[in-house]
Parts: sequence; structure tokens; C-alpha cells
Amino acid sequence: MIFNFNAAEVFRVAIKIEENGKRFYEDALRVIDDPSVKKLFQELASQEVEHKKHFEDLRARLPAQPQGSDVWFPENEMEAYLKMMADQHVFTSDASLESALAQLKGVKDALKMAIEFEKDSVIFFLSMQEATDNKKDQEMIGLLVKEEQGHLRRLALELARLGK
Repeated sequence: MIFNFNAAEVFRVAIKIEENGKRFYEDALRVIDDPSVKKLFQELASQEVEHKKHFEDLRARLPAQPQGSDVWFPENEMEAYLKMMADQHVFTSDASLESALAQLKGVKDALKMAIEFEKDSVIFFLSMQEATDNKKDQEMIGLLVKEEQGHLRRLALELARLGK
């Protein structure tokens, strides 16, 4: 089977991840008592809205029929791998988000979960970037990676400040 993968699909999943990320950051505020972390989560929730808009813009600028990879993968190996990566992301589905929110016990839990969310996003987008051979798609996906890495850095600094 020919596997066709393109940035449009990445952006569709990314938009869902950003929507759920915003919801996580807003809902996690209920267990956060540290003013600095509370402010960070409010900023990140707001940035998720901006990222979603940015990703929608990027998706809208894609060519009408983006080129995908024309490589044959036995038994749909790459397609299965990419689907698994999306399915395993912390916040791909509403159910996984609800489950994650129910586990939060305090500010450190919220920070650790947010870090996992951002790490998952980076890994997901890097996997998608590797799965396409179109340079333009790779560059667009690279923008997603940079956005998530910025969040990850900020969260890790906050967790370090609190003493892990």
C-alpha cells in the first residue's frame, strides 16, 4: 500500500491537541495555589488559543493537494506507527483529558502532567515530520515543534523552582 502523509493531517491533530491543552491548563488551575504557576498556566492556556489559530492559518495556506510520501510500507507499518503516536498522546481525546484532570492532586502534579503533554507533543510532531518527505511540510511541522519546546522549557523551569 502507498502511504500518503501530509502536513494537513498533522495540523488537524495539532489543533485538537491545542484545544485540549487549553482546557487542561484552565481546568488545572483548580489545584494550583502557587501564584507563579497559576500565572504560567493562564498564559499557556492563552497561548494554546494563539497556537491553534496559528496552526489553522498554516493549514489554510497548504496547497490544495499537498504532496505526501510515496514510499511503500509493508503492512502499513508507518501508518500504524503514526496512528499509535497520535492515539498515545496525553491529550488527543477528551476522555484522556478527563482522566488526566481527575489525577491532579496539586501544583507539582499539574506541572508534571503539563510537561508530559508538551513532551508528547514534541515527540508526536517530530514523528510526523519524519514521516513526510515534502520539504515544505517538514518546515511547517518544525514550527509546531518549536512552539511546544518553548512551553516545555517554561514548565520545566517552574518545576525546578518548586524543587521537583
